[in-house]
Amino acid sequence: MKQRIFDHIKNLGGWTTNRKLILFSVDDYGSVRLHSAQALSNLTQAGITPQKRFDQLDSLENRTDLEELFSILRSVRDKKNNPAVFTPYALPCNIDFDATLASPSNTCILESTAETFKKLAAIEEEYKGAWECWQEGIEEGLMAPEFHGREHFNLDIFNELLANQDPGLLLALRNRSYITVPGHRNFAFAWTAAFANRGEDEVRRFPEIILDGLKRFEEVYQTKPMVFTPPAQQFPVALDNEAPHWPIIAMDRPFMIKRESKGRSKKYRFTQKKLDNGLVHIVRNVVFEPTRNPNFNAEDFAMRQIEVAFRLKKPANISSHRVNFSGHISPENRALGLAALKGLLHRIVARWPEVEFVSAGELAKMIASENE
Repeated sequence: MKQRIFDHIKNLGGWTTNRKLILFSVDDYGSVRLHSAQALSNLTQAGITPQKRFDQLDSLENRTDLEELFSILRSVRDKKNNPAVFTPYALPCNIDFDATLASPSNTCILESTAETFKKLAAIEEEYKGAWECWQEGIEEGLMAPEFHGREHFNLDIFNELLANQDPGLLLALRNRSYITVPGHRNFAFAWTAAFANRGEDEVRRFPEIILDGLKRFEEVYQTKPMVFTPPAQQFPVALDNEAPHWPIIAMDRPFMIKRESKGRSKKYRFTQKKLDNGLVHIVRNVVFEPTRNPNFNAEDFAMRQIEVAFRLKKPANISSHRVNFSGHISPENRALGLAALKGLLHRIVARWPEVEFVSAGELAKMIASENE
């Protein structure tokens, strides 16, 4: 009952529509987390315990991940005969592991995501053709990438650990991975929260990182981003007034989140609407995480939330993560996640034949235009 009440509360207020709109907002594409099953074994044997499923199963999407995902997206059609579409919130950069380990200044050296795919394709069969597959997905309208930051880790934490030659970090880097290591846990926030901070000095550096990331995103994915969702959803309140000046039209937000402002933590609640400053807020109101708990019926859970969203005339913005569809470490994990995705998609079009599949960018433009 509590969940049912919450599902209704998070759809109150904000932009409404009579159209049955479905979008999939899926975080973490384009980023390296765990290199391989061998890397996981090496780290585990060295005493580094993986944290949750992201450190155990999440890896850069390979060719099979993408081919099987695309097959499922094509397997359904909406009222306009369009296939389902993912909005992968993607990153344009990864760690250049060799250059970073050799860096005389002990600082992180980045490479483009396209370069990461190229390097892996040269040494691993599963990555041959993966980047070309990515581009085909964009061209076919199955993937509509949006901006998830330049890198999916906190640069200040990384550089501090690297400068101190933290053994856990060095071991992870030698294994072409960047999972949570013991040294990360000495900080007040998670290493994946790229824009979490310890004060104004760090916050002042973020706009430059974001603008550089937006530029690199366009170069890598050959499309201008319209929507930005920060890694781990941490975003300083102090930057809210700067965001409208960046080359985006919308921010993707959780329904409710605690944010730090002037040293104090406060809960913020968001609804889908266009703000007075011209920026649009897109809010996720459906959760679909099929591999988080195999004993939990993620399809039923998502269907109930979609039903509430449509009843209250809201688009159903389905929140998920790449790890649910990642099979480089565990093909069984990918099979489980994709089977649930296929089941959900077919149930959606059977229950609501009038449904329309849209991307986050398309939704942002709808909200912006109807408030002009």
